[in-house]
Amino acid sequence: MKRTILSVLTVLVASAAIAPVASAIEPASFNIQSARLEELDSRSKNSVHKLRIDHLNNQSKAIEDIQATRLEALDARTKAVDNIQETRLNALDARTKAVDNIQETRLEALDARTKNSVHKLRLESLNSPSNAVDNIQAERLNGLDARTKSVVR
Repeated sequence: MKRTILSVLTVLVASAAIAPVASAIEPASFNIQSARLEELDSRSKNSVHKLRIDHLNNQSKAIEDIQATRLEALDARTKAVDNIQETRLNALDARTKAVDNIQETRLEALDARTKNSVHKLRLESLNSPSNAVDNIQAERLNGLDARTKSVVR
């Protein structure tokens, strides 16, 4: 056990005596390497960040282009639907006007027929008393003719 303690103490003293010399030598080369590593890391990080930013910018531009294309397509569809609806409305208006014209013509024809029928009925109603008077006068004339013929004979 004494030997172990003596060896541990020897190692501690030797390491304490060598440590300042070793630390004086190591930091210069270690610091240069660490500086190089840090520079490489910062360059790598910067280039990776630039690549990422470029990639994200390209993705954003692509997404904007896709959205613009979709909006244009939707606008075109909307315009097409509007044109179709306008054409349908125009066709319906034309049909409605045609039906209105047909109905107006039919009503005029019915009015004319009705007026003709009414006129005929009026004429007949006016003619019937005249005809009755004519018939009465014809019978009177026949009666007078018959008397005159009987007197003349």
